[in-house]
Amino acid sequence: MTTELSVLAWSCLLAIVHIWLPIRAKTAQYGLKWNMGPRDEAQASPSAAAGRLERAQANFFETFPLMIAAVAVVSLADLETRWTGIGAWVWLGARVVYVPLYAFGVSGVRSLAWMAATVGLLMVLYPALRTAAGL
Repeated sequence: MTTELSVLAWSCLLAIVHIWLPIRAKTAQYGLKWNMGPRDEAQASPSAAAGRLERAQANFFETFPLMIAAVAVVSLADLETRWTGIGAWVWLGARVVYVPLYAFGVSGVRSLAWMAATVGLLMVLYPALRTAAGL
């Protein structure tokens, strides 16, 4: 398996963490009965931490499909390089770091982690864009 596909597999685990963390925080706030019920009744706004975890989750799921597509393109076109592998790890590492930074409300560094993840994604995508442009 290529580095990029291995990172994608680990990213699926991170996706599960992104699903689990906000619901765990909301269960702590609203209770197990709420979690196991239909969740029909209106609830108070989620705690600050639960809200941040929900927003981190939404942010991850905005970029995860792009990473899946980038890895698919370079894999199917056999464009993997040392740099696409490094870019994939940069993306995953930055996305992992992003979670606690967002959860604890660390503003400036969180944005740097997001930018690092974007750079990693572009590193993966670069050979495909270069090939598509005929360069």
